[in-house]
Formats: sequence, structure tokens, C-alpha cells
Amino acid sequence: MIPKIIHYCWFGGNPLPESAKKCIDSWKKYCPNYEIREWNETNYDLSSNHYMEEAYSRKIWGFVPDYARLDIVYQHGGIYMDVDVEVVRSMDELLNNAFYMGIEKSASGSISVNPGLGFGAEKHDPGIYKLMHEIYDNLSFINQDGTVNKTPSPIMNTEYLETLGFKREDREQTVEGIHIYPSECFCPKNFETAEIHCTDKTYSIHHFDASWYTSHEKKWHVMRQKLAQKIGFEKSNFVFELLPIRLVGRIYKSGWKEAWKRAKKHF
Repeated sequence: MIPKIIHYCWFGGNPLPESAKKCIDSWKKYCPNYEIREWNETNYDLSSNHYMEEAYSRKIWGFVPDYARLDIVYQHGGIYMDVDVEVVRSMDELLNNAFYMGIEKSASGSISVNPGLGFGAEKHDPGIYKLMHEIYDNLSFINQDGTVNKTPSPIMNTEYLETLGFKREDREQTVEGIHIYPSECFCPKNFETAEIHCTDKTYSIHHFDASWYTSHEKKWHVMRQKLAQKIGFEKSNFVFELLPIRLVGRIYKSGWKEAWKRAKKHF
């Protein structure tokens, strides 16, 4: 049985934002008899994995927990949640699993398994051990040319789980002892549109704070969400994929200097 411990990571030393505090308050409300543990650079060994250590050295905090959260749950058992996850009912039913994860479904219909939604496992579960080491043992965050590897963890996790038999379908599945829940359980909010559709099976809502985004990237994403809410995802996606809009987006998100550097590479 999974122990009643909720883990979260907060690296970088900055104060928790109000949105994170509200989410943690929801954990306390619906899981009142759970221990909540914060993990940061003072109580976790960041040198234990090369990928994680490199992400920390570049101060790209959103990627540091990708390995850490798996290792922490493996070492201690319990439930992990990102600090942008709001709990809406008791998690007690989930404790009967040996190892569980959740599906995220995009507006375009793509399916992935996202650890950031929340996952849980018993201490020293072999499934989480294999997943952690197969993905991260030989992975670098800093590429040879000095750029960084910002491949989102859901992509890497899903590709690994597919080798075990996971199907990219939004339904409850069990692959080699890993119980994978459909999107309505942990991801009723759509990343592209920000629309929320909870059901009686919803445990939590992932609010997609996207801490790895710059402030301009977040603003651009919010603009996309608002347009999608007004005219629908397919139409808004068509608009934002038009070449002039894409170019404006690149300049806005990365800044004029960075955009100019990229442009010069093509001349």
C-alpha cells in the first residue's frame, strides 16, 4: 500500500507563489491525515543524477524535478504532485495501487502520461525504478553545442511506457504493474484551451503553471488559450500556425536579440 505522504519539489530558493500555496491548501483540505514533504536543494542530493544536476546548474528549475520526483517516491513511497495541482477529493482510494500514473489528453487528441499531474508508488517499487533509470541514466540536459534539452518529461515517459505495452488511448490501463488512469482523473483541464471538465472520477486538476516558460512564453500561451476559448481550438491553432504569426511569436517569446541570433544562422 502507498503510504500517506505527499511529496513536492521546490528548487531555486524563490518563495512559493500564491497559486502554489492555494494548491497545497487543497491537499491539506482533502488529505488531512497525510504528511506533506517539501524537497529542495537543502535536503536532496542534486548530484545523484547528471541530467538533474545540469538542469540545476542552468537554473532551469522546471526540469530539475523530472528525475528527483521519481527518485524521491522510489526511496520513500507516497504521492508526488507538482505545486500547480489542485486536489478536489480524497486520494485514499489511490493508496491501494503499487504504482499509478495519469494520462493527459490535448485538445488535438494527443495522449501522454504526465508525471507532473501526480503519481504514487510504494517504497522501492520495481516499476518506478526501471522507468527512472531507463530514461535518465544516460540522458544529458546540456547538449554538446551548449543548448539545452527541453524535451518534456511526458514525451519521454510515454515513449518508455509504450515499450511496456501502453496504448495512446484515453482509457484506464495497466502495464507491467503500473496502473494508468484516464485524463478525467488527474487532468480535466485542457492545456491549449484552459477549459475544465471535471467528472465524478476527478481527483485533482493540473493547472499547467509551466514553470519552465519565460514570462513572455506564458503570455503568448495565454493569448492562444483565450483565442481558442472564443473561436475553438482548431481555428485558433490554424491562426497561430500561420507563418507571419509564428514569426511574431518567436520574436515575442525569445526577444529581438535572440531572434536575430537565430536568423543570422540562416545567412
